[in-house]
Amino acid sequence: MAFGSGAMTNSIEEIGHADCIFVIGSNTTENHPVIALEVKHAVRQGKAKLIVADPRKIELADLAHLHLQQKPGTDAALINGMLNVIISRGWLNRKFIEERTEGFEALAESLSDYMPEAVEKITGVRAADLVEAARLYAQAPNSSILYAMGITQHVAGTNNVLALANLAMATGQIGKPFSGVNPLRGQNNVQGACDMGGLPNVFTGYQRVDDDSVRQKFEKAWGVSLSPRPGLTLMEMMKGIAEGKVKALFILGENPLLSDPNATHVKKELKGLELLVTQDIFLSETAELSHVVLPGAGFAEKDGTFTNTERRVQRVRKAIDPVGNARADWRIIRDLSNRLGYPMNYASPKEIMDEIAALTPSYGGIRYDRLEGLGLQWPCPTLDHPGTPILHKDKFTRGKGKFHITPYAPAPELPDNEYPFLLTTGRVLYHYHTVMTRKSKGLSEIYPEGVIEVNPEDAKRLGIQPDNGLVKVTSRRGKLQVKAKISDSLPPGVVFMTFHFREAAANLL
Repeated sequence: MAFGSGAMTNSIEEIGHADCIFVIGSNTTENHPVIALEVKHAVRQGKAKLIVADPRKIELADLAHLHLQQKPGTDAALINGMLNVIISRGWLNRKFIEERTEGFEALAESLSDYMPEAVEKITGVRAADLVEAARLYAQAPNSSILYAMGITQHVAGTNNVLALANLAMATGQIGKPFSGVNPLRGQNNVQGACDMGGLPNVFTGYQRVDDDSVRQKFEKAWGVSLSPRPGLTLMEMMKGIAEGKVKALFILGENPLLSDPNATHVKKELKGLELLVTQDIFLSETAELSHVVLPGAGFAEKDGTFTNTERRVQRVRKAIDPVGNARADWRIIRDLSNRLGYPMNYASPKEIMDEIAALTPSYGGIRYDRLEGLGLQWPCPTLDHPGTPILHKDKFTRGKGKFHITPYAPAPELPDNEYPFLLTTGRVLYHYHTVMTRKSKGLSEIYPEGVIEVNPEDAKRLGIQPDNGLVKVTSRRGKLQVKAKISDSLPPGVVFMTFHFREAAANLL
């Protein structure tokens, strides 16, 4: 929407050379520890100024020159406030705006209400700190934005991302080394799954399904007619099940019963399906509900590629044969397609990669024999192309970068007398999602159970002691029991839980 592609614009190794690093919605040391090392190195060497925006006092906040402890759900207001300051103080990159972008004047007009004092009332971030954050980011020679699911997994997630794009374009902090807008993907091949069309509105390489020329290309290659209508998002799928419009789901490598919001609602809808098929390497909570479970192969049991968070395509090589009845995912999908009437004749993952390259311009020059060593970063359009460490150097994927108006709106449900706390959720270093690391005895011994973190003032008022044992937590959607941990990393009125543990599943709430 803003740039024309969704990925890290720069490479991981560049982060350590940035002059300013703005981390927002990312508990980087817990979720991306290797990338966190780059951040720590840059700060400790005296190279970079670090701004951390997070409702919790995360580990990186101890290193930060500024910790903006905004209220959960107010990210758009915070970013808009920084832009207001940058515009009013004249810290813009006018040349970049005029030559490389469109829509700036409308954006600037929309930001008039986001004065620092007004933003302080919304976010809880001091006006002076907001101004200083804007100055550090805008005036540094090279500033890098790092964000993760703390920005995206909101009702206003799209606006949050677009606001960060606005910030980078307004200051010209994109399309050059050591800068950019860099989403840190939540799992090892999320970027690759998105690149391969694992989204409702695109084919491979973010080629839109409603683009006639693109669709005709895929129709010719696959010999079928394809709908120009985008598919359903996950939330739309759940709504479709409730309305009787979605009858079946085929879930691959995901455990929505624990990882999706409002787990009680998700369970109800999944149980109402006429057919639920799960393909996974473990019998997850979702698999236990399924009519059919197809055992997939783990990463060490199959060949293929992963595309990491910096757009780097790398080979995965089979180390052992699949155990028991497990099979590589591509074989399962191929054989299922054949039985359903559409012939797939792939003999190997290499053949599939060759088809990807033929249909996907950004992967056009990627072949298995070119992926020895460190792999290639897309776009890599031709066989003699070296790959692209930095996106948007001369122009954006969509041509000109587009500014979007990103108004802040309060969350549809806010604390009240009956439910006075805001719950924020996240990961810890020792666990990955909801199933895989729970199977590791060593990791479970280090971090064996879920907890709810509570501010000391709130704990005192509620009579919670460090050795109290379990506490009961309720919301409008569900309830659970979990051990309480008193922590001054949170402001009063905010509590925190992980979502890893079925025994204390935060998404029940």
